[in-house]
Amino acid sequence: MPDNTEHQGRIALVTGGGRGFGKAFGEALSARGAHVVLADIDGDAAAEAAAELTAKGRGATAVACDVADEEQVGAVLREIADRHGGLDLLVNNAGLHAAYNRPFTELGLAAVRRVLDVNVMGTIICTMAARDAMKDREGACVVNISSSAAYANRSIYGVSKLAVRGLTMSFAREFAGDGIRVNAIAPGLIFTDAVREQLSPAEAERVLGEQILHRQGQERDIVEALLYLVSSKASFVTGETLRVTGGFALSV
Repeated sequence: MPDNTEHQGRIALVTGGGRGFGKAFGEALSARGAHVVLADIDGDAAAEAAAELTAKGRGATAVACDVADEEQVGAVLREIADRHGGLDLLVNNAGLHAAYNRPFTELGLAAVRRVLDVNVMGTIICTMAARDAMKDREGACVVNISSSAAYANRSIYGVSKLAVRGLTMSFAREFAGDGIRVNAIAPGLIFTDAVREQLSPAEAERVLGEQILHRQGQERDIVEALLYLVSSKASFVTGETLRVTGGFALSV
């Protein structure tokens, strides 16, 4: 049975926390006792997600924040440190996704820069800003969200998620002396409502055909991976990227 008090009293910052994986991560962590700070460029979405949690009697706050904006991120971390005394868990989930998984020449330089600003620089900015607030706190850890696309590298999206894998290893080495573990999750195709709306049946079948496990990936698969990486069970795990792809990543 899961320990529903494992994160009691801990403080978690989830970027991109207003919807999708970020919202699901906030739900799962708060259910286990954490106070979650949901940061999203869409402040209204973050506020709505936080309100759903507080209505259940859980600890949650929302903040509007662009992870590519160093000043905004710094302000969020200072507020967390002032209000809560520090930070235990950072989930670097905010990112640009499906619309950017196209050839460089189709996207153009402006879109390419934006992907790198959010997916790569956003991860760097948030992780560096969080270091002091997380230093020497027992069980402190960072989880970055990469992608199975990092193993194919067919677009700037895949390249950006490959960079996230590299950042995970680099920050793990750099932060180990501060007692901070740093890991990543590389999701495969996860059939969220948004994916079902955007993905053609033919493309869905193509991806499923490249998986070893022939079932659709579910949001809970990624949530369970996160809960493992932030738990005491993973206390000897750092610098790793956990692939949750149904075996898709083995084929590329």
